[in-house]
Amino acid sequence: MKNASVLARALVFGAILTVGIALVGSVVGYLVAGGSGLASALVGAGLTALFMGFTALSIVLASRATRDKPSSMVYFGIVLGMWLFKFVVFIVVLLLVRGEHWMSPYVFFVAVIAAVIGSLVADIVALAGARVPYVGDSAPPGSTTPPAKAGNPGS
Repeated sequence: MKNASVLARALVFGAILTVGIALVGSVVGYLVAGGSGLASALVGAGLTALFMGFTALSIVLASRATRDKPSSMVYFGIVLGMWLFKFVVFIVVLLLVRGEHWMSPYVFFVAVIAAVIGSLVADIVALAGARVPYVGDSAPPGSTTPPAKAGNPGS
């Protein structure tokens, strides 16, 4: 299974998770804190969708920048850079909604925690179903052909 297939599965599971958090969180949030609980759960679900999209974007950009070589330092740099960007966006969102009258901090906190745990589970389920080879370029036992050297094909 290719990188894009795993990513597509993770996005589908993430979309299901986002809808689930929006529906369940809205109902529970409304029952617990009224309209502010409903709004808080929807903001938490929206952040789930936004951050899962950022993750997918970082993997696509890193794959294109490194020509599908996930062991490249550039690949890790792009993914880590997006992680730091998501962290900054999360802090900015927290500062923007802090103290708002329409916000219930407890419902928002539970929605965000459910989103974090759920998105990790979605990524694990998507990756667990993938057939990703974990053996590099090596010759099978008994073969006289040496393994291919890493590097540019033209060198």
